[in-house]
Order: sequence, then structure tokens, then C-alpha cells
Amino acid sequence: MTAAFEAALSEFARLIEEGLAARLDDIPRPGETTRPARLLAAMRHAALAGGKRLRPFLLAEVARLLNPGLTAEDLMPAATAIECLHCYSLVHDDLPAMDDDALRRGRPTVHVAYDEATAILAGDGLLTLAFDLLSDPVCHPDPAIRAALVLDLARAGGLGGMVGGQMLDLAAEGRFGDGAAPNENDIRRLQAMKTGALIRAATVMGARLGGASEGEVSRFGRFGEIIGLAFQLADDLLDVTATESEMGKAVAKDAAHGKGTLVAFLGIDAVRAELDKLVAEATELLAPWGTRSEMLAAAAHFVAERRR
Repeated sequence: MTAAFEAALSEFARLIEEGLAARLDDIPRPGETTRPARLLAAMRHAALAGGKRLRPFLLAEVARLLNPGLTAEDLMPAATAIECLHCYSLVHDDLPAMDDDALRRGRPTVHVAYDEATAILAGDGLLTLAFDLLSDPVCHPDPAIRAALVLDLARAGGLGGMVGGQMLDLAAEGRFGDGAAPNENDIRRLQAMKTGALIRAATVMGARLGGASEGEVSRFGRFGEIIGLAFQLADDLLDVTATESEMGKAVAKDAAHGKGTLVAFLGIDAVRAELDKLVAEATELLAPWGTRSEMLAAAAHFVAERRR
């Protein structure tokens, strides 16, 4: 199943790359005046840099589990929207005022390849493009579904989600000198916001696109929460065990920035044990769909066991 999963993930990543490239061309859309060449190039540098494309993959797999008749083309607007928001967050996280990273996905970060002001605007452009994609009738014929998708992504990406989590992360570094060092619960909360919220949004949005009941939306929301936590735990492990060449970005950053992580609090063995429990819970949530959910179960294993 690992080979089948990796092939499916790779193929969907290719489709996402094509979908993003199509939306990041130089042709102005209705209501636009022009697309500045330097800004467009920076946005393409950020969005067309490869990557696992895990969030849109999860969105699509949940949707197609609930409604097998859906095609990749049906899901592409929402899938590319969540990837646009994710890419924006990486551009801004890499800025000198944030994590100050020079390498992302094995190549220079946007502010290094261009400049800081262009990187800020490129992130802004990707963020707004995400909501352009979701609000377009091409995304879904039902305006109520489109509105729900916009709300899902806005809540996950904003004040009480990813952006708020980044602020808590900066505070945890001692940037503002106004609080005690974070404890385990603080770290779990900030990671649920900074990393987990967008992964949860992917599974919730996929459920809505698949015509889920409210109970199913809740179930897949929990599945997304588990995947999000597992992703962050695995990332923390890789930060202390992987090399820069394996990761395509700097490693050992958490210790360098004085960040508390669950690996630091609990130890490597305890974190690996928690990852095993998370995978088991994720698999149990998929039980009602039997063997049809094998690809999502494989995604849970992939996230927990990844090496880069």
C-alpha cells in the first residue's frame, strides 16, 4: 500500500502543480487590470516549487471517499485554494522577521530569490488567490457550500488558527519578553493552531465537497486534527534527527531559536509512541468505510513515518 499511496500522492501533486501554474499565468482575469511580472514570478517561485501537496490530497481523498463520482477536475479549485494558502504561509514564515530561513524545498526562499518586499506581496497574492478560487462558482454550484468552504479556510488560516499559532510560536521564543516559557499544553495548543488547523480544514472541506452529513464532517474534522498533530510531531522529530539535504531546508532550528517542542518535553521514544497511537485512532475513525478508506489510512501512516 505504501507504493500505491506514494504513487497517488505524486500524481495528485502533479495535478496540483498544473492547476497552480494555470492560475498563475500572466493573463488578467475579469476585474483585474494587469499582473505585474516580478510579483507573478515570485508567486510562481513560491507555489511551483514541488512539495508533497498533502493538504489538497487529503481534501480530495476525503471528498472522493464520500462521493466516488467526483473527479480531480471537480475538486481542483478547492484543492489549489488550500495549497495557495499553505504556500503563502511558508513565504511569510521564512521572512527575516519570522523564522529567517534561506532555504525552502531545496532552493532559495522567496525573499532571498527576490527581496523582502516582493516576498510579502507574493504571500499576500497567494492568500487572496485562495479565496478567489473558493468563491468562484466553478468551485461548486451551491453558493452555500462555497460560503462554508470560505469560512472553513478563513477560520483555519486566521486569528484563531494558523496566524494566531504563529504569534504564539513567536511568543514561545521569548520575542516579547512578556511571559513564562511554554509548557506542554501551550505547545500542543500552538501546534494545533499553526500546523493542525489547516490540515483539519483540508479534511473538513473535503467532507463538505463530498456531500457529508454533519456527523461525517465532525468525524473527518477529528481525523484532520489527528493528522495535523502527527505531522507536527514527525516534523519535530525530523528537526533533531534529519539532515539539511534530506529535508531541503534548515534543520535543528527549534533548538537554535529556543523553541520548546514536544520532543524536548517528552523525549524521542515517547513522541514515537504517541505517533503510533495517533495512527491507530485515525484508522479507527475510517472504519465505517472499510477498505475504501485504505488511501486515507495510508496517509496517516505516511505522515507519522515520513523521513522528510
